[in-house]
Amino acid sequence: MLGFLDLFLNYLSKSSVVTIIVLTWLSLYFIISFTVLFSRYTGLNSWKKREQAALESILMGAKAVSVDSSLKKCATDNPTKERFEVCISLAEANATSGLTALSIIASTSPFIGLFGTVVSILETFSGLGAGGGSSSLSVIAPAISEALVATGCGIFVAIPAYSFNLLIKRKAYEVLSLIRREANVLLSLKEDNN
Repeated sequence: MLGFLDLFLNYLSKSSVVTIIVLTWLSLYFIISFTVLFSRYTGLNSWKKREQAALESILMGAKAVSVDSSLKKCATDNPTKERFEVCISLAEANATSGLTALSIIASTSPFIGLFGTVVSILETFSGLGAGGGSSSLSVIAPAISEALVATGCGIFVAIPAYSFNLLIKRKAYEVLSLIRREANVLLSLKEDNN
């Protein structure tokens, strides 16, 4: 582990300001991706359990909507399809929050990494040109391999962000499906009572 830390610190000491900014930016993206995943996924899991329990209680003959249901505000004495649609729309906005951030991170991080690579390669060739033109592959290869680290980091950040986006989108779909089922059951019960 100490060898990796030494290697990383050596890389940073040779890096330009742009490369350090790019790597810092990608590190921030990486942290945000995991934060969104853990907060949204756990929240959606508990929300799904509450909605499942509310649906089961309605199906078992409960007269009122459970306090934990997202439809509690809409299921008044006279529930209508339009009122339920508004509640479902509000629930959808809540369930899908965080997806935009993950989409932005997944789509922009490879470009940010590529930008860092391009700047590093330009600096490498600029330095080689100022050195009089006597450059060998042993000088160019390490500089270019160090420049490619930024692209690798961009891809490394994009893959989990994209995966987390899909996981949260699926979990939000499951929650919204339960809410829609609750609304359909409540509307059918209303029609049966009339």
